Amino acid sequence: MKTRELNVPISEQTVRSLAAGDLVFVNGTIYTLRDSAYERTLTSLREGKSLPFSFKNTAIWHCGPIVRKTDSGWQVTAAGSTTSSRFTQPAAELLPKMGIRAIIGKGLMGDEILAPMRRWGACYLMTTGGAAAYYSRQIARVVDVHWLDLGMPAAVWVFSVERLGPLLVGIDSQGRSVFESVRSAAQENIAVVFEKLGIDPSHEYVWWPRPPSRFKDRNGRSVNASATHARISKS
Repeated sequence: MKTRELNVPISEQTVRSLAAGDLVFVNGTIYTLRDSAYERTLTSLREGKSLPFSFKNTAIWHCGPIVRKTDSGWQVTAAGSTTSSRFTQPAAELLPKMGIRAIIGKGLMGDEILAPMRRWGACYLMTTGGAAAYYSRQIARVVDVHWLDLGMPAAVWVFSVERLGPLLVGIDSQGRSVFESVRSAAQENIAVVFEKLGIDPSHEYVWWPRPPSRFKDRNGRSVNASATHARISKS
């Protein structure tokens, strides 16, 4: 694991030097994007309409900030990530169209995002949940805001950030994912535990159920659920 500074504008070369599991701090101008703003952005692009912003070589943040108006401008009081999995499909379409280099969010993203990230050279950076106040202190200033008619959390906010992070590279530009690494390790360990405890792995005891043939033992051999259950039942 390496710790890196990621400065906007972000080059393809920089993104391709990152590996899943690295930690990064982001500096520069980034944009928030979620729900209604995704829909309006994609609709505008499909209809050939111009946009009031450009995401090229920068980062978008799946974030719905709490911002208050002051005499001197805007002040961000909370800026936490929203769950990114639901944005997998629109992000996969938008990423190459607008030249996005990094997506910042929370939780996993679906497999549909992997191919565009590999082709274009982009990555997914994960924040920690429940740390909205912490991240707000890393926003140096509000540069601009677009589409406030969508509501404060749904508008496109333009933030200047200083060392936003640490952020974990959840998916890198080669399509490697920390989620798949964890799932694979957990799957192997669960197979061993199930066999030792006499649990039939064909039942869906866990939230990421796999067919029995997907469970493997320590030597990489498939675990046969029915055979294992029958053998344990007789003992």
